[in-house]
Amino acid sequence: MTELLYQTDAYLKEFDAVITDVDAEARAVVLDRSAFYPGGGGQPCDFGSLEVSGIIHVVDKVKKQGDAVLHFLGGATPLPAVGSASRGTLDWARRYKLMRTHTALHVLCGTVFRDYGALVTGGDMEPLKGRMDFEFETMRGELVREIESAVNREVEAAREIRVKILPREEAFQIPDLIRTKINLLPEGIMQVRTVEIVGLDLQADGGTHVMNTSEAGRIKVVDYKSKGAINKRLYIEVE
Repeated sequence: MTELLYQTDAYLKEFDAVITDVDAEARAVVLDRSAFYPGGGGQPCDFGSLEVSGIIHVVDKVKKQGDAVLHFLGGATPLPAVGSASRGTLDWARRYKLMRTHTALHVLCGTVFRDYGALVTGGDMEPLKGRMDFEFETMRGELVREIESAVNREVEAAREIRVKILPREEAFQIPDLIRTKINLLPEGIMQVRTVEIVGLDLQADGGTHVMNTSEAGRIKVVDYKSKGAINKRLYIEVE
């Protein structure tokens, strides 16, 4: 089992951990604790490095597997042994861009839900750009400009962002906790992580975010498309 450090401290750039398992065929190691985000919810996994006994291994992929997080090591360096102490370092520039982007998408989601009651049907992101699909029957340029203006007012409001981990029963007493069309939380998940943009949005989410909407930066809705009768896609970029 890997302790997920990023769930409670998204700003952790380096951390110490012990290697608890090694998959030689996949060139991957499991750590007892990790700040690397393993991907999910549209947010890509983190990259970085793992230093073991003076050898620096490039971490070029991270993936969740059950209760463990696999860290895939690039290059041809000898694999470290189980029980080895290690020092993990994130590619922070990339991670912080993803944190800003993920927060920007939450601001977009919260604003659209508040103003139009539209649920999310899908989403994806990369550093400083992303897209989100909503249940809209029609989408037009004027509406897109209205949404962009409203979103940036929330950025300028410098709203605090709070993260909590709640028992499942308590979390599901929160109205509109799930903002996606389909509930993506498996029945076996007994603790639910929530992300709140104070005064705007509160929903279940496992990704990493900045501490204040002002950190996200100005959000531009750069394009929109129809992806079905009641499915409209908005593309954003973060300045």
